[in-house]
Amino acid sequence: MPRMSCACCGGPSPHPARRAFLAGAAAAAAGLVLPAATAVAAPAVPRTTLTTDQALQLLREGNESFRTEAPYRSQQGRERRVELARGQAPFCVLVGCSDSRVPPELLFGRGLGELFIVRNAGNTVDTAALGSIEYGVGVLGCPLVVVLGHEACGAVAAAVDVVEKNATFPGVIGEMVQPIIPAVLAARGQSGDLLDAAVRANARRVAGRLKTQSTVLQDALRQNRLRIVAARYGLADGTVEWFEDI
Repeated sequence: MPRMSCACCGGPSPHPARRAFLAGAAAAAAGLVLPAATAVAAPAVPRTTLTTDQALQLLREGNESFRTEAPYRSQQGRERRVELARGQAPFCVLVGCSDSRVPPELLFGRGLGELFIVRNAGNTVDTAALGSIEYGVGVLGCPLVVVLGHEACGAVAAAVDVVEKNATFPGVIGEMVQPIIPAVLAARGQSGDLLDAAVRANARRVAGRLKTQSTVLQDALRQNRLRIVAARYGLADGTVEWFEDI
């Protein structure tokens, strides 16, 4: 019986057993490639299942442990690092100040991979910060955004000096504090310390503006998948004061 020609090169066709082997090898190779591609596309770490209220409660409890120096164990160590190497699934986007006295993971008793943090002097939100917040909510699935101001904030104090003393600052520091000035102006009519009132007003203002600045956040809010709150951290007593009525 004459041997069949190969459709690819015109040469003799492989023996049926050889053809079966080659077909199996090709299928095996395809089997190796497809799962790898699927693994890349699929999230390595599942999104958090916490509700907005549960996420906020975790932060409340963590701050209470920090404030009272109660023992707690945050998620860290080699096993946690290996887990997070596959991906991240934080439960809160935290917009905070760069101040070295306000480390979010410590004052909320959280560990690796739990907070998606955006920090700058004065906890303001520019385009880069807003994009980061949208990524945390829209891509990573965070159900909570917290804007955290703090006692004796230097950036807010600079904005107060601009308003009260017409102060100027070197470099781009003056430009950096410009977004805080509306909060200072709003706080001027309040009783008590102007700086502390401005810190509170700034945190509230930034959190409130997030609800109108981003369609990504607005969609999540409409679907009750997101909560946005403001807060103030006391340097001396370690207490976080929450402003949920924004």
